[in-house]
Amino acid sequence: MSGIVLSINAGSSSLKVSLFAPTFDGPKHLATCNVSSIGAEGTSFSSTSKAVSEEEKGMNNVQDHDSALQHILRHLFRTTTSQEDITHVCHRVVHGGEYKEHIKIDTDALHHLEALTELAPLHNASAVALIRSCLKQLPNTMSIAWFDTTFHQSIPSHIYTFPIDQELAKKYGLRKYGFHGISYSFIVRNVAEFLKKPTFTTNLIILHLGSGASACCVKNGQSLDTSMSLTPLAGLPGATRSGSIDPNAILHLMKKSQTSIYDAETVLNKKSGWKSLTQTSSFGDIVESDEASKRLAFDIFVDRILDFVGAYYVKLGGQVDALVFAGGIGEKSPQLRRAVADKCSCLGFKLHEVNNVSTDKEELSKTVRSIGHGEKGILVCETNEQFEMAYQCMRDEKLYSRD
Repeated sequence: MSGIVLSINAGSSSLKVSLFAPTFDGPKHLATCNVSSIGAEGTSFSSTSKAVSEEEKGMNNVQDHDSALQHILRHLFRTTTSQEDITHVCHRVVHGGEYKEHIKIDTDALHHLEALTELAPLHNASAVALIRSCLKQLPNTMSIAWFDTTFHQSIPSHIYTFPIDQELAKKYGLRKYGFHGISYSFIVRNVAEFLKKPTFTTNLIILHLGSGASACCVKNGQSLDTSMSLTPLAGLPGATRSGSIDPNAILHLMKKSQTSIYDAETVLNKKSGWKSLTQTSSFGDIVESDEASKRLAFDIFVDRILDFVGAYYVKLGGQVDALVFAGGIGEKSPQLRRAVADKCSCLGFKLHEVNNVSTDKEELSKTVRSIGHGEKGILVCETNEQFEMAYQCMRDEKLYSRD
């Protein structure tokens, strides 16, 4: 079967790859492979396709994203498809700068993406490395970059502009960009369908909650505002990110401790968040614990989420179709959803507790499900960035031909 699309989603130490085939109903999922803890002890491999062989369970040769991709491709070529059948490779790239849409990868584009790495150090570096790897390992395919920032190009200037010297801002690209856009695109489209509303009339407050977390205010199907900003560091705290703090706090630290800019960036991106408070990056462990430090981390996360829900509710003039939970934590933590929803009940969001804690497999398998029963909806959406890239790729006649 030709026309196969390979969707690649790289994290700082992980790699998720999905295969999709074209059908009249849209992309058909064929397989998804995951490699986690790349470059660390305990590197693991999993696949939804046929059983993983004993040889494939051995991960000694996987030291970086390039070797992780080689490992995945060998497995997929053995179990699912052939190299000749893959025609397009879609790469999730976190920071796209001023790019207003996805782009085919060429030498100039690759150099530009490399220059943006410092703005999203946890993700762009691995994405660029994988693009280079694909150009080498799959030379006859079309490689395309999909940007998390593209969805937020609709944000108006009074929201994305920083109130600083505008010559400096324009020279160095200092403005709000926003992230998780591929996920938000998937969520808006699927939630609008669930609500039986046209996308262009749908207003949502979306919470993409995971080890990297953000919120998005969607008006008439487009991004009006979002919590992340110039970089993914701004906004909500994450597993190792601080989220928004007083800028002078880090400047004060640098002055007092003689900390370098590099070390300060490391502190904010990799040594902060709930792991800095609890010594664990597992939000599941935090939720289940009565330890004071873990309760503090939970309460901080809820508080910062509420800051954005309240602000976005006002920006939408109260005309909100649904509060949507997504991402690993948003989808899997009924405790977190309850804590947020209870505080938002004054805005008309009423939680249906039975649905919130449901373990029904059929219900949990739905892309969008309701956990509310009030005037305004509360929904859970199982987002799928790999599918969204394949979906958009197959719909773009400039990129994809069904002939």
